[in-house]
Amino acid sequence: MSLANRIIPCLDIKDNKVINTANLVGKEVGCPIEMAKKYNDDGADEIVLLDMNALKSGNKPKMELIKQIAKELFIPLTIGGGISSLEDIYDILNAGGDKVSLNSYAVSNPELIEQGAKRFGSQCIVISIDTKCNNGIWEIYTHGGTKRTDKELFSWAKEVQDRGAGEILVTSIGCNGRSEYNLEQIMTLHKIVSMPIIAGGCASSNEDFYNVFKGGASGALASSIFHYNRVEIPQLKKFLKDKDIQIRA
Repeated sequence: MSLANRIIPCLDIKDNKVINTANLVGKEVGCPIEMAKKYNDDGADEIVLLDMNALKSGNKPKMELIKQIAKELFIPLTIGGGISSLEDIYDILNAGGDKVSLNSYAVSNPELIEQGAKRFGSQCIVISIDTKCNNGIWEIYTHGGTKRTDKELFSWAKEVQDRGAGEILVTSIGCNGRSEYNLEQIMTLHKIVSMPIIAGGCASSNEDFYNVFKGGASGALASSIFHYNRVEIPQLKKFLKDKDIQIRA
């Protein structure tokens, strides 16, 4: 029996506020604690919190904020941004996080994936992958999608699986800098890795979620569409169930 697909709101945090990263100036959206509680109550399956200050500056995620958010949740909480060591992973899990999302430091120090999986379990290790197509090759970018690397998407996905990652979160960076679901990419990944794939990016309708689940993703990450109530999670889940997509209650 296959696992149910997951609806995953993403909270991009800066200075203890949720911001809209699709807006060039990072417009404030709301309080992360209140928003996390709302999504929990609305039936979200997981929440991802990405600390933009930690991502940009190399600082560590704010543990007190993680503790406050975790107290409001009965669903898994994944933390990303600035995580560079086993100690960081331990601190986050101890503060109430259920998983960590590794990106830049996983690329520069792949052994951290193995070490983290061995110490805390593969289920705790999510590898976030930002990718952009250059000359027909999906290349990996780090540091919030700003730094190009010499790694290629499909070989990197297989490598992180072999190193013990529990799942991957893949975001395709479009030509205009806007992240978007990429169905062809998801379908290819679904054929070459056995671990769960979370599709990251922008969604504009219920159909976007339907298509990405049909393409092989087991989770769909989105932010603005939920933050601005363009789609309500209960109605989205009903839509998907009516389309015979296996979704959690």
